[in-house]
Amino acid sequence: MNVEITDLTRRLGRTQAVAGVDLAAGPGVFGLLGPNGAGKTTLLRLMATVIPPTSGTLRLLGRDPGSYGPRKEIRRRLGYLPQNLGYYPGFTVVEFIEYFALLKEMPAARIPAAVAAAVERVDLGGKAKAKLRTLSGGMLRRVGIAQAIVNDPELLLLDEPTAGLDPEQRVAFRALLRDLGQRATVVVSTHLVEDVGAACSEVALMDQGKIVFHGTPAELTARGEGAAAAGDAPLERGYSAVLTAARS
Repeated sequence: MNVEITDLTRRLGRTQAVAGVDLAAGPGVFGLLGPNGAGKTTLLRLMATVIPPTSGTLRLLGRDPGSYGPRKEIRRRLGYLPQNLGYYPGFTVVEFIEYFALLKEMPAARIPAAVAAAVERVDLGGKAKAKLRTLSGGMLRRVGIAQAIVNDPELLLLDEPTAGLDPEQRVAFRALLRDLGQRATVVVSTHLVEDVGAACSEVALMDQGKIVFHGTPAELTARGEGAAAAGDAPLERGYSAVLTAARS
């Protein structure tokens, strides 16, 4: 397993944002669903080694990120798109992605080809030399995805990756996720249930810092059958039914 989490907690002030989470994920596309404030972003930040846990066990790519050496090695093999990615407006698309390749300590000889491939995979070849300040929100999101995949990561963490993408781009992104999941563990945090149904082989649903469901999209859909749950689609009704049961 590339992600092994046992009884993981993270306290932010008086709030326990992650409350005793157990989770394991291997290669494939793993969806992390939940309402705003459920703890999804905090859990992804823990997995990205941005913040340490308050308690519990976290192993990533077979290593414990609690020590500097293993944490550094994990970061070389990790890709991460945060919910709000800062950027330098004067950088071009290529310069920005090259910068992240250098931060990930990729061999210099590999960087030009890797950057070009990442730009093409997010369909920004025509904007490779454009300044970031000239791009739309959706294009900036695709630049963020490109920096996350430039090192061909073994563990890819994406927080609300389709925010700002139009329907056609979202369809293309789902295809990219499925392709990436053939070789890597991809964890996608989102509140868009349809993205999970289209791209993920496994899904976990968080609420109030806890995992309240873990299974396949089909199993989540089944939770809504025969229930008076809100939602326009079967998967949405399963999502609503699980949340209602968890809160009662």
